[in-house]
Amino acid sequence: MIKVLAARDLTLHEVKQKFNLQFVEDPAFFPEWQVPEPSLSIHERWLLDKAKADFFYLDEYPLHEEIVKLVVLSPILSVAGFYGRPFCPVAERQVEIEVEESEEWIRGRIDLLVLNEQIWVTVIEAKSKRFGVREALPQTLLYLLSETERRLAPPSSEGSPSYGLAMNGSEFLFVKSVRGEQLQYGFSRLFSLFNPGNELGQVVGLLRALTQRE
Repeated sequence: MIKVLAARDLTLHEVKQKFNLQFVEDPAFFPEWQVPEPSLSIHERWLLDKAKADFFYLDEYPLHEEIVKLVVLSPILSVAGFYGRPFCPVAERQVEIEVEESEEWIRGRIDLLVLNEQIWVTVIEAKSKRFGVREALPQTLLYLLSETERRLAPPSSEGSPSYGLAMNGSEFLFVKSVRGEQLQYGFSRLFSLFNPGNELGQVVGLLRALTQRE
C-alpha cells in the first residue's frame, strides 16, 4: 500500500536519509552567492527600506506567511525584476516525489516558483521567533528534487545546478543543489533583516545574478 507523507512533516535528517543527499560545506561548492551588492535606483532602495520598516512594525504581532509574502517577498521580487519578461511566477503549486525502493510518496506545496531559470522560493509561517528559516530546508530540498521541477522548468542535465530561497520574513537562505549519482547541496550565508544596514539589497543582487546564469 502506497503511503503519502506531507513534506512539511519531514525533518532534514529524514529527507537526507530517504534521498541519499550529501551536504557540501566546501565554500567552493557555492561561490555564486558571493556577489557584490547591486546598484539600485533611489526608488528601488526606497522600496526595500520600506519593506524592512514595515516588517519590523508588523513583527510585533503574529505574522502569517501570506503577510510575509505581501510585505517582504513581493518588493524583493519586484526589484529583482521577476514580475516582467522573461519570468513567470507560479504560486501554490503542489508537488509530489516518489521515494525510490519504497512504497512512499511525499506531497508538498511550493509557495512560489519563478519559472525560466530554476529559482524556487519557499516561505514558512513566521508566527514567532522559534520558526527559524532552517525549518523550510526539508521542503526546499524536496522541491528541488521533485519531478514537477523537470516538467515545469527547463530540463537540467546531470551536474547542472538548481537554486532555492528559503525565507521567513526576516531571514533569507539560498540553497544550491547539483544532480548526479548523489544529489549534493550547500548553503549561502544567512542574510537577515536584524543585521546592520539592509541586506535585502544583497538578496536582490543574488537573485539577479542567479537568473542571469547561462
